Amino acid sequence: MILITGNKNKVKEFEFILGFKIENIDLQLEEIQSIDVEEVAKHKAKSAYNILKKPVIVEDTGLYFEELNGLPGALIKFFVKNISLEKICSLIKENRKAKTITCIVFFDGEKEIIAKGETKGSIALKPKGNNGFGWDPIFIPEGYDKTFAELTSEEKQSKFMRQEAIAELRKKLIT
Repeated sequence: MILITGNKNKVKEFEFILGFKIENIDLQLEEIQSIDVEEVAKHKAKSAYNILKKPVIVEDTGLYFEELNGLPGALIKFFVKNISLEKICSLIKENRKAKTITCIVFFDGEKEIIAKGETKGSIALKPKGNNGFGWDPIFIPEGYDKTFAELTSEEKQSKFMRQEAIAELRKKLIT
């Protein structure tokens, strides 16, 4: 089983929750244009399997703004790359509620296992914090008064969307 990621911290997180070492490869896969993280993750898992011909695990996370009817969702990476975080924050005028959804897909050429996790929260008025990457400086998880990028490493070990999805995957792989 191969985890498709170049992020070593993500590998450690998967290994810790799954309870075993996992091989990883950083494959640059084409991403379909969809706000639906499940659709994107399933496509990436099948693409990775077609290249490697081995069981793969692929993860994708989206950030969904309530005021924008779910946008940007899985397209958040493109928003972050092409628009400043400040401008992303300014897109929200009234309803700052948001949620993150992580979808993990295991695919071995026949069997597909899908696991998801979700964290509710809100979009900050402006980016804050340096302990993170991507959109971490603009998302404030429910129950906190600071962004993901302001959370300590210990606080990030809480049950957020990725940890929930990995735990669900573990349960589904075992049964």
